[in-house]
Amino acid sequence: MRKVRVDLPGRGYDILIGQGLIAAAGDHLAPLLRRRRVAIVTEERVAQLHLGALEAALDAARIAHDALVLPPGEGTKGWDGLRRTVEWLLGARIERGDLVVALGGGVIGDLAGFAAAIARRGMRFVQVPTTLLAQVDSSVGGKTGINAPQGKNLVGAFHQPSLVLADTALLASLPGRDFRAGYGEVAKYGLLGDEAFFAWLEAHGPRLRADEAALVEAVAHSCAMKAGIVMRDEREEGERALLNLGHTFGHALEAATGYSDRLLHGEGVAIGCTLAFDLSARLGLCAQEEPSRLRAHFAAMGIRTGLDAIPGDLPDAEGLMALMAQDKKVVAGQLRLILARGIGRAFVSADVPPEALHALLEDGLRARA
Repeated sequence: MRKVRVDLPGRGYDILIGQGLIAAAGDHLAPLLRRRRVAIVTEERVAQLHLGALEAALDAARIAHDALVLPPGEGTKGWDGLRRTVEWLLGARIERGDLVVALGGGVIGDLAGFAAAIARRGMRFVQVPTTLLAQVDSSVGGKTGINAPQGKNLVGAFHQPSLVLADTALLASLPGRDFRAGYGEVAKYGLLGDEAFFAWLEAHGPRLRADEAALVEAVAHSCAMKAGIVMRDEREEGERALLNLGHTFGHALEAATGYSDRLLHGEGVAIGCTLAFDLSARLGLCAQEEPSRLRAHFAAMGIRTGLDAIPGDLPDAEGLMALMAQDKKVVAGQLRLILARGIGRAFVSADVPPEALHALLEDGLRARA
């Protein structure tokens, strides 16, 4: 087992990474409990695969538990899902001293974390991420929230978990598409600030799923990178914005596809990272070889990175730019994008020429024809 510490004043917590953590969940949760009761929030697909194992571990530790099982998919992470979760917590008489356990991927982690942040004016919660994307990204750092019709993650709160249990054995149950989508977030860490890690991924990524030691290393390294950034900039006032590499593009594409299975979040991030590097090369910020290297690695991983990878209709370039303008990183009406001077050298830019962004999107859309 690997351990990464997120050392925030008064809000510090551990991220535990390795196999068998679900089976030992009772032992890990018991020291956090004021009374031996937890509330589990999960979704139907995860419940079928993993809820029984978690409940058995809690039973063995004599920890009482209730579970709310929600529909799967990004559509659950909205106002209706939030209301249902909060009302369930209140109706089940879950107290402020109890723990909310988020068992699932990014949707459940974000939703349950936000519900815990606002129910009874704030409850503690634990993340038990079941997808690669959630283990390396959304379960760490305390960003919680829901989607609004106007855009992705526009309603939420910073609310740090009390513990993260990243059981890498759970990733064996992921469909190939979900694993590859989560890998987009893993690659992001190398792209934004660690070229050596990206080179390591080029060597190990294609066999990551079959190599448990390499998988644990990839998750632990990603978590350590994010933990370091969060400790330096918890509320995204500076450096933490780099973690949004690819996300402004990706979130706009998710909104354009109705937060549906047409485009998974991690797929949007992979496409977005490629677009960000393409734009950087067009602006003369990095060599043309850099986006080519990125595209070649994603291709080796079986990840498509063009707009032509998205089925169905998309808005035109103006429509996509309008969706990007709803991004949380807009300041004083000015869109800020994460660009790069090369792999491992990302930075925040607030002066991207609109015509360059328009041309990039237009060329990508034209390739779909």
